[in-house]
Amino acid sequence: MDYFERIFIINLPARTDRQAEMATQLKGIGLSLDDANIELFPAVRPDSPDGFPSIGARGCFMSHLGVLRTAQRLGLQRVAIFEDDLDFAANFNVRIASVIERLASTNWSMFYGGYHMAQPSRGLAHDGIVESQPDELIGTTHFVVFQGEAISAAVHYLEQILSRPAGDPDGGPMHVDGAYNWFRRANPQFKTLLITPELGFQRASRTDIHDLRWYDTMPLVRHGAAYLRLLKNALMRR
Repeated sequence: MDYFERIFIINLPARTDRQAEMATQLKGIGLSLDDANIELFPAVRPDSPDGFPSIGARGCFMSHLGVLRTAQRLGLQRVAIFEDDLDFAANFNVRIASVIERLASTNWSMFYGGYHMAQPSRGLAHDGIVESQPDELIGTTHFVVFQGEAISAAVHYLEQILSRPAGDPDGGPMHVDGAYNWFRRANPQFKTLLITPELGFQRASRTDIHDLRWYDTMPLVRHGAAYLRLLKNALMRR
């Protein structure tokens, strides 16, 4: 994983449960939160939505922008962004070396190690690497990597989104996965690659983005929901 100059893990300081879960996930692939190229990035928790769909959506957007601004300021050329609800695939260790070898020999600007797509990509696949088309909608941002000029370009694009009102036809405040889709569509010169099957999945966990479900607000029921999520996550990793 030294291929990535820096791995940023976005985590709300209050979510110590997710930090512990990420530490376990990293240990499973031979990494640690103490590694030199891994940085726990304090997630943003704003006071109001300010045009975004929710407070959580704004916080997620600002957290990703904060990571990209940091990468730009430090002059980093290849950065991975992990969200703290990322679970690595059971075969991650078996596959990652060949994936990195393919990435190192390919020209690309964005790479999704985990994602959701309502429709399969129309791009050509080679050894599990798919070149996504600029107009394809890629959902979720729990495992995304930026490289080269795309870092500064994404900072500028997300800052432009912030400067517009909600619903602006040129793109106003929105969920960050949507913002990345707008960015990719507006900048087709930045090649986006996907890995199939995915290297990481979004862990079932109490949300910080949307309003809490009723079962996450009641103490006794909340513990039962947490146990069921553990079972779901174990099944997803198989």
